[in-house]
Amino acid sequence: MVLKDLSRVVHTDPSTYALEDQVGHLLRRAHQRHASIFQDGIGQAALTPMQWAALVTLVRDGQASQNQLGRLTAMDPATVQGVVRRLRARGLITRAPDPSDRRASLLTPTPAGVALVEATLPAAVAISDATLAPLSPADRHIFLKLLQRMAFA
Repeated sequence: MVLKDLSRVVHTDPSTYALEDQVGHLLRRAHQRHASIFQDGIGQAALTPMQWAALVTLVRDGQASQNQLGRLTAMDPATVQGVVRRLRARGLITRAPDPSDRRASLLTPTPAGVALVEATLPAAVAISDATLAPLSPADRHIFLKLLQRMAFA
């Protein structure tokens, strides 16, 4: 989102600028922490966070076009293409023509993909719990609501 009124931008003295108080820096640090927890929890399944997101979404929904999958998981077309290629290479999803639209194809989880999601789902829940561990239950709820508001603004 672009600032509409640039006159509102506050210019500060660099000596008083506190990087550790800036939203981008804090989000990056929180993401790094979460990524480390994710790797420890699901890394043994050799899934990246984006592969996990795609696979769990396909298992939940049953099937989707590549375009739909990208929208559902907030992946750009190039990223979702690579994720799909890797999941197909591992035999976790299949691609078949969409009977209602010959220009499109549908992605479907294989039994191995479903089994992997079922086996790693407890770890995924534990990863979220570990990421949020520094927060009280009330703070977790508020934090997630605020993140949702920011993510879907």
